[in-house]
Amino acid sequence: MPEAHAFTGMGSLADPPAGYGRSVSATPFPAERGPMSTRNWSIRSKITALLLAPLLALVVLWGFATSLTVPPALDLLDFNAAAEKVADPAEVLITELQRERRLTLVYLGGTAGTLPALDQQRGRTDEAVAAFRARTDDQDAREAVSPLAGRRIAELTTSLDVLPSGRTFIDRREVDRAGALGLYNGVIEAAFRLFPPLVAVGDQELARESRTLIDLRRARELLAQQDALIAGAWAAGRFGEGEPGQLIQLIGTQRFEYAEAIVELPDAKRAAYQRLTEQDAFVRLRSMEDTLVARARSGGPVPIDGPTWEAIYSGVSADVRELEIDQATAVRERAEPVAVTIVVRLALAGILGLIAVIATLIISLRIGRSLVTRLTGLRRAALTMAGERLPSVVGRLRKGEKIDVAAEAPPLEYGTDEIGQVGRAFSEVQRTAVQSAVDEAALRKGLSDVFLNIARRSQTLLHRQLSLLDKMERRTTEPDELEDLFRVDHLATRMRRHAEDLVILAGAAPGRGWRNPVPVVDVIRGAVSEVEDYARVAVTGVEDAAVVGRAVGDVIHLLAELLENAASYSPPHTRVQVAGQAVPNGYAVEIEDRGLGMAPELLEEANERLAAPPDFDPANSARLGLFVVAQLAARHGVRVRLRASPYGGVTAVVLIPTELVVDVDSVPVVEGPAWPARTRPASGAPAGAPAGPPAAEPGERTDGAAPVPLTRRVRTAPRLGV
Repeated sequence: MPEAHAFTGMGSLADPPAGYGRSVSATPFPAERGPMSTRNWSIRSKITALLLAPLLALVVLWGFATSLTVPPALDLLDFNAAAEKVADPAEVLITELQRERRLTLVYLGGTAGTLPALDQQRGRTDEAVAAFRARTDDQDAREAVSPLAGRRIAELTTSLDVLPSGRTFIDRREVDRAGALGLYNGVIEAAFRLFPPLVAVGDQELARESRTLIDLRRARELLAQQDALIAGAWAAGRFGEGEPGQLIQLIGTQRFEYAEAIVELPDAKRAAYQRLTEQDAFVRLRSMEDTLVARARSGGPVPIDGPTWEAIYSGVSADVRELEIDQATAVRERAEPVAVTIVVRLALAGILGLIAVIATLIISLRIGRSLVTRLTGLRRAALTMAGERLPSVVGRLRKGEKIDVAAEAPPLEYGTDEIGQVGRAFSEVQRTAVQSAVDEAALRKGLSDVFLNIARRSQTLLHRQLSLLDKMERRTTEPDELEDLFRVDHLATRMRRHAEDLVILAGAAPGRGWRNPVPVVDVIRGAVSEVEDYARVAVTGVEDAAVVGRAVGDVIHLLAELLENAASYSPPHTRVQVAGQAVPNGYAVEIEDRGLGMAPELLEEANERLAAPPDFDPANSARLGLFVVAQLAARHGVRVRLRASPYGGVTAVVLIPTELVVDVDSVPVVEGPAWPARTRPASGAPAGAPAGPPAAEPGERTDGAAPVPLTRRVRTAPRLGV
């Protein structure tokens, strides 16, 4: 459906359309691309992410190194606590179990007199068990040991729970010496399995010495098992089945364990053990072991003296245990300074790492803030240039002001690095933009001056032509010739309006004006006289009022543009209705056509342009009439608004403000010779059309033309302002 009243044909610089409608095609906006994941990030976010990534890696690395160092340091700090709360009670428990095992085998060997001593030893063992349970059930002890050590404590506790039932079987003699030996060996072995987790520390030297201490204790346990077997066999008077082989195995393993452990001892402790092996008791003990290896037989007698073995074993065992205690004391004394050293190193490493992280963070923040500040300043300068300074420069140039390019485009100083180079590049860009605006303004001013010069020359010629036509009309009495003169007069009047369009485009005043007010009806008739299809315009009713002289010419031009548009964009057989009435805010003139109308969005766009006159764009010359109307209306505060007509088409409402409207009685009358009125309608006008509105020149004109009597009537094409 074609659209009418698009103001694409308003104004004489564009040829009017052949029909009364024109199709308008809309160009859709291109679809926007979807944002990428990081493309919409701000520069602050990108720089922050860029700087925080290595900082985060440093923090993670520092935390990982700290996590690897802290547990060994904590183990060393807990080493003495674990030894005091767990290892010491376990070592006492092992010793008491070894003694109870020996007395149990002696009891099972047949010596009933050992029962009171066995009962007393069981009491001491129970005290050791109770002490061990009490110490290991303490919360501090649980926290001082590793999870593996905690499980080993639970295993030992379970083994100790079996001990009372085993004693019952022993008391009833429902178990032999081999079974009793296995019972106690299992409990003692569970106690020995507790020691390795307790000495699992990060310091290699300390861990090696701790393992050596465990090996010494295991070697002494093998020696204690030998003593228990020999004591049981001596009490029974002979070896049981398999006991000699087991005894020989224990002797060999015990000697191997001692040999391996002594090698790992510190020099001082190794020398002490060497002195111990050179003593008479140790030599005799080895000799008796050799005898047992050589002569012990299953079912045979014990080849050595039992009381002598017991006395020698007790002395050697006490000496070896004292060596173990010395080694344990040395290990504990060494553990505390090692732990303190590791903790100090850890603290220093942690502090230095924290300082490095903080320093890195500060440096990163300073660098990031500097980059963000400089980039933000550069962005702010760019936005200020694009949104404020350049439009201000363009506005001032349009007002005719002179612009200093260097002052309006100062250089942007942002250092000598890449950001500074971008700043300097942008300085050149803004300098070029300002210079281009200055050059364009100069070009536009030159074009405006050309338009204005041409328009002024055309106006001068047209004024002279109209004056000449006026004289010819006054002298001519022949009707046909007078009618041709009137047609030429009408064409010249329209050409004058077109010349005024050029003046308006050049930003100057048209130059046509009056000193005295002019009646509104004459103003409307003057506008009708400047329209090609004036015969289709019907002035239906105009209330009495007058327009002040300084605005008459521009109001005539404004109404003529609206009338031309209404006539051009409505069917040829329809009429354009014009009415005027006084309103509280001034005087309203309504121009209504019977065309196809305009789309609501086009009406809104046109009204926006009429309310806020845009800058003239030569590329949009098709809307020249809209620009001219907006400029004329803005010059005098006239409000022009388009609205849809209920009959189809568009109604243009022109509201002339109160300060431009006076009472019609204030219009002075200039007397002059009367011209005979011609009643014949204009050529091509419909029957009954008026012969044409009167063209009046009330008062004195200010454009240099001679005054014309008010009583004069124009016979065909009415003309006002000649």
